[in-house]
Amino acid sequence: MPQLQRIVVAPQQIQGQQIRLNPEQIHYLLRVLRLKVGDRFVAMDGQGHSWLAILIETAASAPIRAEVLEPLISHTELPVMTTLVMALPRGTGFDEVVRQVTELGVSTIAPVISDRTLLHPGPQKLERWRRIAQEAAEQSERQMVPTILEPTPLVKYLKTSHTPALKYICITRQSAPHLLTCLHPLPVPPHPIQIAIGPEGGWTAGEIEQAIATGYQPVSLGSRILRAVTAPIVALSLVAALYETGDDRVVEN
Repeated sequence: MPQLQRIVVAPQQIQGQQIRLNPEQIHYLLRVLRLKVGDRFVAMDGQGHSWLAILIETAASAPIRAEVLEPLISHTELPVMTTLVMALPRGTGFDEVVRQVTELGVSTIAPVISDRTLLHPGPQKLERWRRIAQEAAEQSERQMVPTILEPTPLVKYLKTSHTPALKYICITRQSAPHLLTCLHPLPVPPHPIQIAIGPEGGWTAGEIEQAIATGYQPVSLGSRILRAVTAPIVALSLVAALYETGDDRVVEN
């Protein structure tokens, strides 16, 4: 099948063989993507389902709609559920983090406010991040749009997050095993993974102690000091490479 444009639709927009497009989606398909009546595209609900669809012309009251041709099966998701717990960096750095970790296959993004966090975002930021994640999921041909939680203080997140998972907190300037070493060998079936990344300046000693008390294992991402916005890309790249290739080789640190 040739490469087709993708768009996320809400599950309730799919009614039988029809997709009820809203005005914003029609504008995007016709004006931005330059599709025409009769062109095909992929509709996805962001929850693991997608369909081959075609633009059709109907009544004057709703001149452009879409019709489902067939469901699609895709294998673009990581075989492991991965949550990024990240202290919000300065400025707009988190925008690009959301985009890139979505492309790498993250399942959930939990922005947290740490002792050294300078950014305290409002609701508009959360909506922006969710929109960026949706765009990145469409671009990378994913079936799922990552869930982005509301920003919350780290202490509160640690106390309220009880999902069973392999939990790692990335630290610097301290002795810790490499993340890749800790992920070996690959468990079957894969266990969910949570990776916590600190802000500029890193986690405080108290935050690391609190994380350890709730089941997080300190890990290293290598011998260099990475920027706060670089570390999550490195961590998710390691997870994606390991689980998608099934490569169990251990990298010692």
